Amino acid sequence: MFIQTESTPNPATLKFLPGQTVLEMGTADFPSEEAAQASPLARRIFSTGGVAGVFLGSDFVTVTKTDAVEWDHIKPAVLGAVMEHFQSGAPAIDDGTPSSATAGGHAEHTGEDGAIVEQIKELLDTRVRPAVAQDGGDITFHGFDRGVVYLHMQGACAGCPSSTLTLKMGIENLLRHYIPEVVEVRPVAA
Repeated sequence: MFIQTESTPNPATLKFLPGQTVLEMGTADFPSEEAAQASPLARRIFSTGGVAGVFLGSDFVTVTKTDAVEWDHIKPAVLGAVMEHFQSGAPAIDDGTPSSATAGGHAEHTGEDGAIVEQIKELLDTRVRPAVAQDGGDITFHGFDRGVVYLHMQGACAGCPSSTLTLKMGIENLLRHYIPEVVEVRPVAA
């Protein structure tokens, strides 16, 4: 088994490509070792040490390291953990739907802005999320209130130095162009 790695815009995060399906649908974000209990794959990666977060996508695993370690020191162990997991035949997630997994990824929205929110989600799904997945992350809709769109950043996007630029210059401009009711985009914490 050959696992490729790719750098991401976030220097603390690497994208691991095992060459096979990781999750059949959706994504799963494990921002801590405690959150990873439903995922044998994430638990195995956290056990290598120096890991601050694990994010699972359809065909990739994004790993964020702690500030205290360098990639040169932990990358071989993480590669080994990913390889061992896929060779074991164990599922990436035990029950298929942990609380941190997101099939569509977006929060539900009820209220008078339903049509606007559907437009926002459609633009995120077709224009934003595919590009962000290439960098090993995901951005999901969290809420819409008085012209402000709240987005949740996961994987390589969480804590990325260029995430503010991506939000303001990229996503905010895109949404404002297509949806005049949008005036601002803000990130939310997990």
